Amino acid sequence: MEITAADVKSLRERTGAPMMECKRALTTAGGDMAEAELVLRRQGIASAAKKSTRTACEGAIGSYIHAGGKLGVLLEIACESDFVARTDEFQQLVHDVSMHIAAAGPKYLSRELVPAAELESERAIYRQQVANLNAGKPKPESVVEKIVEGKLGKFFEEQCLLDQHFVKDDKVTIGELIASKIAKFGENIQVRRFARFKVGDERAT
Repeated sequence: MEITAADVKSLRERTGAPMMECKRALTTAGGDMAEAELVLRRQGIASAAKKSTRTACEGAIGSYIHAGGKLGVLLEIACESDFVARTDEFQQLVHDVSMHIAAAGPKYLSRELVPAAELESERAIYRQQVANLNAGKPKPESVVEKIVEGKLGKFFEEQCLLDQHFVKDDKVTIGELIASKIAKFGENIQVRRFARFKVGDERAT
């Protein structure tokens, strides 16, 4: 069964879960909306989304230095209570995400923070790539746009921290990792900001 953008949007509205997780859940559930919602609940993503509006004013700032002092990361992850912030598991989360940022080099925290102009530039490049590959037999516009959106999804996975696959477990994204901790701790947990420094770069990413 084909998973449409409308299906993904509907599931997002029902659960508050991120778009990528909604699409994965629908694919797993074979397009069944109710089953997809159960998939998200089992993963803790739906409950995590419901907690995302709660105030998170505690947390920790972590750092990670790699490559003989030539690569470093500063990261802030927030939670709701000092009790959770001081647990070994929360501190390990901060460390793991810092290490992931050092290894994967995300440019943005989330897809919502990618400038619109950059997204349009990427779309234009992908459209041209499709046109070049099919110069003799142009594809219908609807098919082209579906290919473009697929390529854009890959762009998000490469450039956006929450969409990236965790370097220690590529079966989950960083967003899913955070969601699992929200489900476990029962608190809102958010990656607030990060900076990645590399010797020789003019500015942090």
